[in-house]
Amino acid sequence: MATSMSGLEVRGPVKPGFEEILTPEALAFLAELEGRFGPERQRLMDVRSKRQALLDQGHKPDFLPETRAIREADWTIAPLPVDLLDRRVEITGPVDRKMVINALNSGAKVFMADYEDATCPTWTNLVEGQINIRDAVRRTISYEDPASGKKYRLSDKTAVLKIRPRGWHLEERHVLMDGEPMSGALFDFGLHVFHNAHELLARGSGPYVYLPKLESHFEARLWREVFLVAEEYLHLPHGSIKATVLIETILAAFEMDEILYELREHSAGLNCGRWDYIFSFIKKFRKDPAAVMPDRAEVTMATPFLSAYSQLAIKTCHRRGAPAIGGMAAFIPVKGNPEANEIAFSRVRADKEREASNGHDGTWVAHPGLVPVACEVFDTYMPTPNQIARKRTDVVVTAADLLAVPPGPRTEAGLRSDVAVGIGYIEAWLRGLGCVPLFNLMEDAATAEISRTQVWQWVHTGTLLDDGQAVTMGLVDRIIAEELSAWKDRVGAEPYMGGRYADAAALFRDLVARDDFTDFLTLPAYDRLVAEGA
Repeated sequence: MATSMSGLEVRGPVKPGFEEILTPEALAFLAELEGRFGPERQRLMDVRSKRQALLDQGHKPDFLPETRAIREADWTIAPLPVDLLDRRVEITGPVDRKMVINALNSGAKVFMADYEDATCPTWTNLVEGQINIRDAVRRTISYEDPASGKKYRLSDKTAVLKIRPRGWHLEERHVLMDGEPMSGALFDFGLHVFHNAHELLARGSGPYVYLPKLESHFEARLWREVFLVAEEYLHLPHGSIKATVLIETILAAFEMDEILYELREHSAGLNCGRWDYIFSFIKKFRKDPAAVMPDRAEVTMATPFLSAYSQLAIKTCHRRGAPAIGGMAAFIPVKGNPEANEIAFSRVRADKEREASNGHDGTWVAHPGLVPVACEVFDTYMPTPNQIARKRTDVVVTAADLLAVPPGPRTEAGLRSDVAVGIGYIEAWLRGLGCVPLFNLMEDAATAEISRTQVWQWVHTGTLLDDGQAVTMGLVDRIIAEELSAWKDRVGAEPYMGGRYADAAALFRDLVARDDFTDFLTLPAYDRLVAEGA
């Protein structure tokens, strides 16, 4: 069923309840946002392509000379709202109903409800997600598991809610503006603030968001302009929208001061999105044989280039009065294996101890079972609500530090792990799932992106493994076939045949084999979803 409003046309089916989200007034607001900011978004995507062309020619990023005055001047962001002063543990997850309730009840200080990497952007997932968040804001949300009959409701004390809309690069194909798909970011953000901003403010909180995948302060400036128009249109107090920017691209790492400056009236700090950051590093320097990464498992936050980026974020944020939130612990509890479970918990504990001792003001986990572990660490190292008073003037990070490629092994086992994770994640994504436990880790689009991008780079730079094998498509094809067979053994013949494993392997292979690198695996995967009517 198609409905239209001010040049905006909804092509997705309006299922029962959807009309409460896709109201004429809400669609008029989306039309205002897309009409004003759609062209600039497109221009900035063209700028990304031009910057990539320079990188492909061997250009290396550096701190911008034209914004030196901003970096050297003394300024701070606007004061933080009371409920964002203590963010020692934040939990993230998709926007499905049960997960929203469990995350809000998890004991974390903040829940980031994710429309991006943890949610497969089917039309149903996205609009039902808006319904779920609306109900959570009003504390009317509940859920009964149809299999077990277990009932889920909100506790008296819940986490502060933030949402992460999709990145600037993603479109919403089910909503057209003058015949063209509108921005997925503006769709997610627009519906959320339209329906929930006033209610959140009335309840003592506010419309808080995370901004993903930014590559420049110009992209942050576009968000600032969106916020200003939204506040004016919806009669919200100026500066009530607060945004934490994920520094998860190598280019944004050189513009942290500038990004905070652009958003200073709306800023809630920065976050070290480590997995996408690694993906971005490989992607941006994908044609440089000198920038070939070792096995994914070897690239930890103790690696010098990641440690430098993390500590620069802390120093930058604290100088500007902003919180610096640490990265995701991908480990999850291991049921039925106490020894493996203790290893996972000890790795999470060590990771969080490093972040807290360095000066981070909080951290991320992907599973409620890890909230107590992370809380214990930050309670020990950070007895105050945050560590913004620790200015870290001892930190000196150069462009060379941020660009230092880590040494380490490149093995067939690492290649095989990339293929297995890539197939496993894409298979679930094609079935509508964006957040998947694989091999005792919580994988989302970011970690799958590392896997397929690393394989692309190894193939297209002629990388030799430590045993002397060249990474060719012949080798990759052999491993894909073997891993498909392994997935059949892991899940069983019937689930395998009922799943999308062959489709996932074909898409993974296509992404790796093609000479022209695809910036995000979710782009061709989304094309398939739309073609299938999802």
